Amino acid sequence: MSQRKLRVLILCHESLVPPPGHEQMSEAEREDIRTESDVLATCEALGHEVRVVGLYDELLPLRRAIDEFQPHVAVNLLEEFQGLTVYDHNVVSYLELMRVPYTGCNPRGLVLGRDKAVSKKILSYHRIPVPAFATFRRGRKIRPPKHLPYPVIVKSLTEDASVGIAQASVVHTPDKLIERVEFIHRNVKTPAIAEQYIDGREVYVGVLGDRRLTVLTPWELFLDKLPADAPKIATRRAKWDRAYQERHDIYSGPALDLGEETQRVLERRAKRIYRALNLSGYARLDFRIDGKGEAWFLEANPNPELASDAEMAYSANASGMTYAQLIARILSLGQRSLEL
Repeated sequence: MSQRKLRVLILCHESLVPPPGHEQMSEAEREDIRTESDVLATCEALGHEVRVVGLYDELLPLRRAIDEFQPHVAVNLLEEFQGLTVYDHNVVSYLELMRVPYTGCNPRGLVLGRDKAVSKKILSYHRIPVPAFATFRRGRKIRPPKHLPYPVIVKSLTEDASVGIAQASVVHTPDKLIERVEFIHRNVKTPAIAEQYIDGREVYVGVLGDRRLTVLTPWELFLDKLPADAPKIATRRAKWDRAYQERHDIYSGPALDLGEETQRVLERRAKRIYRALNLSGYARLDFRIDGKGEAWFLEANPNPELASDAEMAYSANASGMTYAQLIARILSLGQRSLEL
């Protein structure tokens, strides 16, 4: 791992640029910029020269920063461009055209990983268990397919971070499926996917690397204390609403008692998925472990949240890697991104 001093350019949404003195801000004040603040502070603590550029709907600020700063590596913390998640890969493509090495996933992997239907089709070809599913484009008549086993969970096809997911997302009839698809079309404004609901444990597996892969300690979202009649799913509130988490004792931690065989399957399967979807840098892969111990792939999250208190960092720590070591590893991988 390179220890030399680097010029590091951090890319983030223009509203999330950490202000001067961000390290002294309270937890509540830092809530929206946790990732950006943690990564910036850690890169500086590692001895690197760091500049942050905020982007929203134009690339000129990025071009200027590249020309003026001549970065050794760009840290890509963007999750959207022009307010659209599906546009983030275009910024990475621009970095490639400018020959600027970058952290995180390449644009091909972002396209494949973000699309929940395309990724499942690819992995089904590779004989990795995925739920049955159907997709519904905006502006077309919604026709529930007869082959889809109920209950199903209805989500945005391309958004992540549990956007649009609530307890009402799990439906048991074609009429309710139509209602929820309409909700996604109307409120999230993306195509929808309805997939077979797998009852079981919600487990996340972090992966680091490009050619040689490191699989981190599996991390579980514990939803056992939800009401008995509530589906055990990672809703928007379960993931991000701290008051809701405290009320229902929702927390995450190492996935214990998986069994040696399930652990081995998860590690092998995570590596196969990562390579099949052409992912790079780092990613989080989401699984459901059913009552028989089968690991069903749900979706890929290239460039997951990198805050020091996020699942990726906790999982790395459980694998023996400090937060600073995680960021240093990601920077090191980023420096080789143009060699892929």
